[in-house]
Amino acid sequence: MLREQEAGSPTAEVCRGHGISEQTFYRWKAKYSGMTVSDATKLKTLEDENRRLKKLLAESMLDVSALKDLLGKN
Repeated sequence: MLREQEAGSPTAEVCRGHGISEQTFYRWKAKYSGMTVSDATKLKTLEDENRRLKKLLAESMLDVSALKDLLGKN
């Protein structure tokens, strides 16, 4: 989509053709402009891994908090 717009197609036409809003297009342009497809794929993979690790950390912190509450009541 970014390449279509860079090739000279109007932004509104590109967005309408792909079914996205112009705001979404410009957000993606700010994030992915200048990246190759492999770079964008690596970024997506790292973001997914980061999200998974944050979830694991939150769950372990919740477990620790629950255990502290149990030990504190005894």
